[in-house]
Formats: sequence, structure tokens, C-alpha cells
Amino acid sequence: MKKVLTITLLFAALLLIAVPSQASDKPVQLALFNPVQIFGEDQSIAGLRLSLIYGKNVNVTGIDAGLVTATTGDFTGIQYGLVHLVNGDGTGFQMGGVNLVDGSFFGLQYGWFNSANHMEGLQLGLINTTKTAQGVQIGLLNFIKTDGFMPFFPIVNWSFK
Repeated sequence: MKKVLTITLLFAALLLIAVPSQASDKPVQLALFNPVQIFGEDQSIAGLRLSLIYGKNVNVTGIDAGLVTATTGDFTGIQYGLVHLVNGDGTGFQMGGVNLVDGSFFGLQYGWFNSANHMEGLQLGLINTTKTAQGVQIGLLNFIKTDGFMPFFPIVNWSFK
């Protein structure tokens, strides 16, 4: 477990160095619950966001951890927590009970319930759902609404179209 955490943190550090941020992005966000957070929900975070109960920001790049995290724009990086809500696109790794991406997700979603409008990569959970995919779903219930091996298939489903 320590090895996985070390690799994850190393990946996050490299991601922060490699991804240029906007001058207006804030490097750290600490939120008890929105609007009780250091920076307002209209700000983007490039670095670390900790949401003790519920945090909300426009775009987040880097490490995002908390009970409930909401991103009204795009997310790039690593998310740990209970519920992750991304209104735009997501890239990286989501590990939570519920991972929801309204746009496209590129990477790994790992949780009880994973959902993306378009998924490229791997969804690993009890229930996985996407409209279109270029990847694999592994779980109890797997749904790829368009162009999947099957629209629904238990244990594993895939699409590479």
C-alpha cells in the first residue's frame, strides 16, 4: 500500500511540474464546505485542493481530496474521496465511492459507481456506465450505451471503436 501511495504522489508531483497553470490559478484550496473555503467557487486550483466536507471550484489540476469535490469545469490529476463531481472533462485517476464526469474521462475511474459521458481507459467498480467508450469496464454491472461489446454486460464490457 505504501508503494502505491508513493507512486501516486510521485505521479502527482510530476503532473504539477509538467502542466502549466494560468497565472490566476490558486495553488492551494482548503474548504470546509462551499462557500466556507479559502478561494471562491469561481477560482481555478492548480496544486492541492482539500475539501473537508464539500469543495467547489471551476477547474482543478493536481491532487483533489475530500468527502465531496465539485468541479464546474475540467479536472486533471488525482482525486481521492467519497464523491467526485466533474461538469466538464476529466483526465487522470479518480478513486471514490461515486465518480461522475459529465464530459469525457481519460484514465482510471475506481469506485462503487463510475460514470462518464465518454470514457477512454478503465472503469473499475460495482456499477460502471458510459455513453461511448474506448476502453474496458470491470464490475458487477457494466453499461456502454453506444458501440460497446453489449449495451449491458456483467463482469466485463469493452469498446475499442
